[in-house]
Amino acid sequence: MKLGIIVGLTEQPEVGLSKARDLDLPTCQLACWRPGILTEAMAEEVKKAAKRTGIEITTVWAGWSGPAVWDFYDGPLTLGVVPVTYRAQRLQDLKRASDFARWLGVGSITTHVGFIPENPNDPTYREVIIALREVATYCNRNGQDFCFETGQETPTTLVRTLDDIGLDNLGVNLDPANLIMYGKANPLDAMDLLGPYIKGVHAKDGEYPTCGQRLGVEKPLGEGKVNFPALIAQLKEHKYQGALTIEREISGPQQIEDIRRAKELLLPLL
Repeated sequence: MKLGIIVGLTEQPEVGLSKARDLDLPTCQLACWRPGILTEAMAEEVKKAAKRTGIEITTVWAGWSGPAVWDFYDGPLTLGVVPVTYRAQRLQDLKRASDFARWLGVGSITTHVGFIPENPNDPTYREVIIALREVATYCNRNGQDFCFETGQETPTTLVRTLDDIGLDNLGVNLDPANLIMYGKANPLDAMDLLGPYIKGVHAKDGEYPTCGQRLGVEKPLGEGKVNFPALIAQLKEHKYQGALTIEREISGPQQIEDIRRAKELLLPLL
């Protein structure tokens, strides 16, 4: 396993990739919430920057246009491809990200698909399956995996979704902190279901929710409820050899300090 960080895509891609290089981390997930900049010309600039910095891009983390509220009330109404109001545009956003990954030569895209209904008899569930199959089929034609970041659904619902889509290019980006912060699962237990599907991992930490309105609090790695020694041992049992991508959802000097500390905690476990 190799460590990495999440790098936000801007008009100057080398700035973000240099952040990974300066932290002496060999990989990154390239994240973009502005689908309009995902052009072939931008892909060429990113490839040049990746070559200059020596950073491997493990996946394109594909954000989408429109509102995004990260809570338990407005989240189901705004996140991913579940809300019908935004679904058509976001399918196009994800396909654009797939094309961008193809231009880069990156073998997957990753995203949050939204609050997938827990009830498989819910009509919205069937609609979402059809929409996700469309995106995953598009990625398959581009020679890519389509990966679901965990958090907004239980592991059981996620595995059901993968089964019902029924394609062989689906995967899971395990975010253990999200499973805790959304109150959906203990990540160690979730590995029993998700282990065979894991194609990416976020090294992030957090706490369980303390009320019914807001997510649990994200924490510096080692200060939350994720048991990383046990989690990495389980990843090894499942023969996972991909990247551990450190995520710290703050900015500024404290983010860098927390990433450095996370690196110190994780390296002995690899």
